[in-house]
Amino acid sequence: MMARKIPFIDLQTSTREIRKEIDDAVGRVFDSTAFILGPELESFESEFAKYCEAPYCAGVHSGTAALHLALLCYGIGPGDEVITVPNTFIATIEAIAMTGARPVLVDVRGDTALIDVEKLSAAITPRTKAIIPVHLFGQTCDMDPLMELAKRRGIVVIEDACQAHGAAYKGRRAGSLGHAAAFSFYPSKNLGAFGEGGAITTGDPKVLEKAKALRHHAQFTRNVHRELGFNYRLDSLQAAILRVKLGRLDGWNEKRRTAAKRYIDNLKGTRFWLPVEVAGCRHVYHLFPIGCPDKNAVTKALTDANIGWGEHYPIPAHLQPAFSHLGKAEGSYPVAEKLMREGVSLPMFPGLESPDVDRVSEVLREVDRSV
Repeated sequence: MMARKIPFIDLQTSTREIRKEIDDAVGRVFDSTAFILGPELESFESEFAKYCEAPYCAGVHSGTAALHLALLCYGIGPGDEVITVPNTFIATIEAIAMTGARPVLVDVRGDTALIDVEKLSAAITPRTKAIIPVHLFGQTCDMDPLMELAKRRGIVVIEDACQAHGAAYKGRRAGSLGHAAAFSFYPSKNLGAFGEGGAITTGDPKVLEKAKALRHHAQFTRNVHRELGFNYRLDSLQAAILRVKLGRLDGWNEKRRTAAKRYIDNLKGTRFWLPVEVAGCRHVYHLFPIGCPDKNAVTKALTDANIGWGEHYPIPAHLQPAFSHLGKAEGSYPVAEKLMREGVSLPMFPGLESPDVDRVSEVLREVDRSV
């Protein structure tokens, strides 16, 4: 008999926990009929800004929209360069390209898979206008030296915090570490909507004003469109749902951390690359990737054991057909390429029980013993 399925992600359990609160929140929006730019959005923006320890927040349609608008709010455009990493979801690079700027990639650290700050200086040119550090998998980048470098060179820093809701760096929350930050509320995120959603956090009131105008067809003044804008609004239904889920986020993140610690304890001594929580950081484990020298053996064993798994992300940005014009061949960013080539993401969600973590771990230990 096939063993019980362990899913890669389970959204049903957490939704059941809060179903009554969700129904009430959705009902408020239905009763008010304020479906776009209403009081629910304003309340969520205030609450999420406070959660992130940032002065301001603008809700937008998606994480991609948040990155795109944040860049535009700082005047990034054609002729400019924006530095980021190759081992991120394509949206990070897309957002740069959407402004007309050129993405410039920097390799990552082998222990954390996060941007290697020591390699940043060599990538900066007179055209560099921004850096986007990606808080990948739920851990923040090493922000203090990055911000010091950016300050010396007059460069804007926009955090890609799309996988880092609630993560912290030296006691400060993701979303408050750079000049601005972009979040995604895609349903599978630690804080996920019931559809698309995103937000920009910032400490600059001018950025807030411009982001709120650009998301609404550039209406700085009602019915007056000073420039081309976008339909990038976060709707009130999603904002109401996110308000409910925001109150559970820290508790859900702790459950993720508990499961991650058990994975790490179980897999110590194996040949797998395992996530490392840097001292002074609070990792929230949006994903739990491992590096597998024999990836095919691992994925086959997991599939045969009825265990879900994922890949984040197998093809780095510079090797994607859409970015072949960057002219970067395989081998250009060896650390990122190796991590992505060998990476397999294990089941990770707040309702993941210890026996399931143990079962996944035993399958992996058996593969480690046999290959």
